[in-house]
Amino acid sequence: MDAPVTASPHLPQTLTGQVVHQPTADAEWWRTAVIYQVYPRSFGDADGDGIGDLPGVTERLEHLARLGVDAVWLSPFYRSPQKDAGYDVADYRDVDPLFGTLADADALIARAHELGLRVVVDLVPNHTSDQHAWFRQALADGPGSAARARYMFREGAGEYGEEPPNNWQSVFGGSAWTRVSERPDAPGSSWERDGQWYLHLFDSSQPDLNWDHPEVHEEFCSILRFWLDRGVDGFRVDVAHGLVKAAGLPDWAGHVRMVEGTDVEEGLAAAEDEVLAPDASDDVETGRSPMFDQDGVHEIYREWRAVLDEYDGDRILVAEAWVEPLERLALYVRPDEMHQAFNFNFLVTRWSPAELRESITGSYAANDAVGAPTTWVLSNHDVVRHASRLGLAETGKGPNGIGAEDTQPDAELGLRRARAASLLMLGLAGSAYVYQGEELGLPEHTTLDDSLRQDPAWWRTGHAEKGRDGCRVPLPWRSDAPGLGFSPTGRTWLPQPESWAALAPDVQEQQEDSTLSLYRRALALRAEHRLGAGAMDLVTAGEDVVAVRNTGEERPAVVVMANLGTEPVALPEGHEVLVASGPLAGGALPTDTTVWLRAQA
Repeated sequence: MDAPVTASPHLPQTLTGQVVHQPTADAEWWRTAVIYQVYPRSFGDADGDGIGDLPGVTERLEHLARLGVDAVWLSPFYRSPQKDAGYDVADYRDVDPLFGTLADADALIARAHELGLRVVVDLVPNHTSDQHAWFRQALADGPGSAARARYMFREGAGEYGEEPPNNWQSVFGGSAWTRVSERPDAPGSSWERDGQWYLHLFDSSQPDLNWDHPEVHEEFCSILRFWLDRGVDGFRVDVAHGLVKAAGLPDWAGHVRMVEGTDVEEGLAAAEDEVLAPDASDDVETGRSPMFDQDGVHEIYREWRAVLDEYDGDRILVAEAWVEPLERLALYVRPDEMHQAFNFNFLVTRWSPAELRESITGSYAANDAVGAPTTWVLSNHDVVRHASRLGLAETGKGPNGIGAEDTQPDAELGLRRARAASLLMLGLAGSAYVYQGEELGLPEHTTLDDSLRQDPAWWRTGHAEKGRDGCRVPLPWRSDAPGLGFSPTGRTWLPQPESWAALAPDVQEQQEDSTLSLYRRALALRAEHRLGAGAMDLVTAGEDVVAVRNTGEERPAVVVMANLGTEPVALPEGHEVLVASGPLAGGALPTDTTVWLRAQA
């Protein structure tokens, strides 16, 4: 017996609803762009060593042009010891030999521009590698030196300085402080008896810079110009809410974790609405921790914005800032600061119609108040892929990695919801981000052997968290090739699941209903109808349905409907189907399915 169809209100051409966003004048590309994230070590390998590289990216840029995105964002490829997959930078003006050369970077930028793709590169300003020339000099020159003033060196607490200067915890687990004399390279060095400590909010190989020091400001303005002169179109700023610390570095009883914010009990993830101020040293009104989202950070971005404004071509700054509430995040995208900020609120929202509606309306309200575009993102290199995350019993941000012994996601349910979520996201006005492989419907690698894990979080949490390796596995390109076409030798730095062969582009291109075909169709329609620049109305279509109307000048409105309920919902009359995330049966929208509709003339 067919499932009963829930009636949906008739939605005529003159559909009205709650206005949540006014139309955008989209002359500036970044206000409406779809930006594709490339994680270079896992995108494509040209030299056969099993690790992705810049020539491997360049060879596959046509895939992105055919997909229909507007820009590519590259995770770090700078010279680095790779303790945190390149987010530990030793030289910001050079390419790590693992990924190629500066000439390879220039060739990538040139080829992208030939294909009509903008190029955004990662910038990591909160910390450097402990192999950076500045930090090596700081170790050698000792306490009180000018070189140490560029970092956060402090004397220890306790009678003999044997305790860390405060109780801050690393995002990756454990103390955020390391004593110089306890470094692995201390024995036999000039600092083997050095009792000072240095701050690292992430791994001990990633010492935090001192952004009160003018030389740090000067250096990063110079780095910006170096890459702008080479033709990059913008920067994604890692840990943009970091950099500045509260004066005096006060103790804090909380713990900050990837994406979801702060928590008062170490090792437990906090929901977006559970940001707390655990002790009197916090800002009680905002719940801000003393190491993140300090007001002084905005002066840095005003300085950087002035540098970018010296260049032609609408160069941009994008904030990776784990900041809540949304009104606080919007401060990063005021007219004289950054251009965009990642919308982690949307990413961590559970598969709930009420919560999604709240996230959409709240995101528009906060960003519209400062004249900034709203961004939408579902996956990236730091979270479980949404094709798996949405197949868990508890949706939302999900755990920090999934292992073979953990409860496994429902793969079929996860992919169905992921396709629906992606189509909902791409129908919203603003700018959208696509993480490499999501256009193939790739799930998380949830059965990776623990002995192969490389994420620092796996080690620093004492194996309590699996970490992010599962979302960073090398992409499949050809179903019948060794290593699924990732490398000419078949080598891959992490093994790919056997099931990924069926998800390779050469297979999906032959399937009209594949996830790759869905993304290409949706992105073409988004561009054709200029949905990124539309006005948005929130439409009432039943409590289990998220429905919005996207309108623009001189085009029919496009209605985006996502059914999150357990029963099919009748489609409105007087509309034609443009694209759907799954089959439509008998004029009804099935559960966990999204459709784009256009009013018939």
